[in-house]
Amino acid sequence: MSGLFVTLIVFVLIACVLLIGVVLLQNGKGDGFASNFIAGNQAFGVRQTADILEKVTWGLVTFILVVAIVSSFTLGNKGGRGDITDKASITAPAAMPEMPAPAPVDVENPEN
Repeated sequence: MSGLFVTLIVFVLIACVLLIGVVLLQNGKGDGFASNFIAGNQAFGVRQTADILEKVTWGLVTFILVVAIVSSFTLGNKGGRGDITDKASITAPAAMPEMPAPAPVDVENPEN
């Protein structure tokens, strides 16, 4: 793994923790955790605070998505080795031994 890949993963983890915090701050259907902060600070107003939290949420989600895609390209193929699935030997399962068919059962007289 390269240093760039590790750095991007650390950024994703930090963004995930921030995203959890922002989602917990948002006002839900009932009294959310955000009501404690909104009541004390009316400078932004209730609606504007909710808009800011929503924009931050979508921004963090977009950041995580973009960094995850970019980090997949940072690994690359070293020496053109290819994918692990290219190396796996896929063989057909061994043939099942043939079993004789069960004898027919007489429905009217099951003892025979």
